[in-house]
Amino acid sequence: MTYAQRPRRISPCPAVGLTDSDRELLLHLLALRTAGPLETGGAEPVELWEAQSAYAEAAAGLGFRVVHHAPAGPDALTGADVPQAVRQAAGTMPGFLDRQPNMVLRLGPELPRAATVMFNAHLDTVAGGGPVSFGGSRFHGRGSIDAKGPAVALLAGLRAALGASPALGTEVGVLIQLVSGEEGGAMGVFGTRALVEQGYVGRLNVFCEPTGSRVLSRATASMTARLRVDGRDGIDDEPGAGHNATVLLGYLAQHLATELPPYAVDGQVCVAGLSTGTMHNKVYGTGQLLINLSYGSEDTGRKLEAAVDDVLRSGVERFRERFADSPTFATTARDAARVTHLDWLKRGLPALYGDDPWAGELLLDRAGLAPWPADLPAFTCDAIWLAGVPGTSTVVFGPGDLGANQAHAEGEFADLADLDQYARHIARLLIAFARDRLDQGN
Repeated sequence: MTYAQRPRRISPCPAVGLTDSDRELLLHLLALRTAGPLETGGAEPVELWEAQSAYAEAAAGLGFRVVHHAPAGPDALTGADVPQAVRQAAGTMPGFLDRQPNMVLRLGPELPRAATVMFNAHLDTVAGGGPVSFGGSRFHGRGSIDAKGPAVALLAGLRAALGASPALGTEVGVLIQLVSGEEGGAMGVFGTRALVEQGYVGRLNVFCEPTGSRVLSRATASMTARLRVDGRDGIDDEPGAGHNATVLLGYLAQHLATELPPYAVDGQVCVAGLSTGTMHNKVYGTGQLLINLSYGSEDTGRKLEAAVDDVLRSGVERFRERFADSPTFATTARDAARVTHLDWLKRGLPALYGDDPWAGELLLDRAGLAPWPADLPAFTCDAIWLAGVPGTSTVVFGPGDLGANQAHAEGEFADLADLDQYARHIARLLIAFARDRLDQGN
């Protein structure tokens, strides 16, 4: 019997929504500049300390206390799974980690993992986003949906749940992770991963990312391959004398875009980032092409990584055959295998796939939340760092939609109605968790 077919014992939901203070907090958070150095290049201020402190002050009114507020240590930047961009930035940007702290808030005493629920929200954002505003029904500003808006709605839901369930904060503990390093390609290595390794997790872990208020128990990981052509430049009067990286990489981009997707059975292939040069009167002998590959299981990731090698090899051979007799591109065709190189900017990250009947019954049956459609692809977020952590169930659950709400694009927005609805869902979730815990204790 599927979740949709099962009879549901939905917990009642108290009246809940964002208060005037919640709205003021969200506008304040939106006004703070929290795009990290990987997004801005390191030149702009990063006000994550201030944003986390403002959130903690609001949460203190509900009984939360700060149990951790510090950046990750240098060890967070070691290991093969740390993206190359992170290692390079940390080595060249002063105060890279110091400007990107993480915070953990706790409600109630430190309780066993089985009696704890954890919420994760990132307050760092991508760059840009447009002006901050609220017209009475819609918030605009970077982070409004990804993920400052959900973080504030979480507080509204907690407030309602606390009024309805005395067990919260006494017999049931609540953790809130406020992390940096979610955006900019950092993949949470010095944010969420660092906090998970310190044990700030619960029996249930909820990542506040836009899912259309549907429960998603999967999160893809991603890896980034870089194709480089290191050849010889030429002049436009003799275009055949050099290596034409533009034509070679353009050909390989089409080949990879055609041949790789069948291997991404539970993820996506994004062929992007082709760059050689900008002038019209020069043959560029060097350049690069970036390919981002997401996967829903580590097995798929390994197969996809191997496929890149095979598909690249066949693409270079087809290019050689196609242009071997061309006066303009014969040199490039002859040397294509020698001047084309593959390296990896990011790989080896875990993927999350959850299939815990307990979580399904709790969230779908008891709390009455909607499931993520089985045929809809998952997406990448920091939830990957809970993969394989013993005694935990992890879901991604938040208001709005990454595409429809223009997350990562100009004009990002969050509708107040969606945030209010999310607060109600959070209240139901917490009440259901508390009742489940009490039932297990009896």
